[in-house]
Amino acid sequence: MATSIIFTSLLTLFLLSFVIQFSSNHASPTKQTLDLQNPNFFNPKLPPRTLSSSKKFEGSSNLVNLRYHMGPVLSSPINIYLIWYGKWTPSQQLLIKDFLLSISTFNHRASPSPSVAEWWSTVSLYTDQTGANISRSVSIAGEYSDFKYSQGNQLTRLSIQDVIAEAVTSKPFTVDHKKGIYLVLTSVDVTMQDFCRAVCGFHYFTFASKVGYTLPYAWVGNSGKQCPEVCAYPFAVPGYMGGGGPGSLKSPNGDVGVDGMISVIGHELAELSSNPLVNAWYAGEDPVAPTEIGDLCEGLYGTGGGGGYIGQVMKDRDGRTYNLNGRRGRKFLVQWIWSPILKACAGPNSMD
Repeated sequence: MATSIIFTSLLTLFLLSFVIQFSSNHASPTKQTLDLQNPNFFNPKLPPRTLSSSKKFEGSSNLVNLRYHMGPVLSSPINIYLIWYGKWTPSQQLLIKDFLLSISTFNHRASPSPSVAEWWSTVSLYTDQTGANISRSVSIAGEYSDFKYSQGNQLTRLSIQDVIAEAVTSKPFTVDHKKGIYLVLTSVDVTMQDFCRAVCGFHYFTFASKVGYTLPYAWVGNSGKQCPEVCAYPFAVPGYMGGGGPGSLKSPNGDVGVDGMISVIGHELAELSSNPLVNAWYAGEDPVAPTEIGDLCEGLYGTGGGGGYIGQVMKDRDGRTYNLNGRRGRKFLVQWIWSPILKACAGPNSMD
């Protein structure tokens, strides 16, 4: 009799736990952000059910074989030369420049943690064969506005070098082949080869036959009208996700296209600094299509990220989503970067 009662009780508990588990697995998806009372409190006590079931760093894997291939990294102070291609508003330009100027804290007061400068500290862990680290000094050394669309509004990977050549031959711009990197930003009405289909940005180096020097450069486009659901995710979500996935999140600065660009800019600058001539830090055996330190962490913005989830990030009082603080009170949502020390994706807003 006692055995029968015990068996019946165990069976009841089993059925009850099954029902609870089934219900939780089929509940409507929850927001992927923490609704914080204090927007500056970035490492709160985790709620009972979190996106991260373990304390491992997101993206960690023994299968990732990131190797150094003996090429240079950007160890000297980095001078960014901005090329604004197409039509840009002053507010859009200021937002991007505020992000770039938040990387280095040498010329202004440090931003609250988690900051853009702390995010860049992961990038600065990478060294060259002499042991020199990627520089933490990043400044905007010059700007050029190509508002007349010198190469038209349909660009290719090769014609982007003509855009750079046009800029460096102008009097206010300079060729800085020792410390300079060239960042080409195209406006919302400019198309680029493979844009939206395969890339949101890319980096490479110029050919001497085109520009006269080998200059590291990166290109990033404004996807605000062409494909925000691809290149400005999670501020826009693909239509096929419907009600089955997370809703779009409110961008931190109210401009979906430019807020989306900023994470891509961070991605490309990190890779350009650690692999400027495509012979330094990357995984895989093909230097033509390397897997770099940004690629390894694409789509990860916080603890618990992976499998389509961006991870635990923050909301300010107006519901805007971010994970990094910048200069002048700016907030940004920028993807994490692969850490050579942790052998995993990492960011200053980590809760692990």
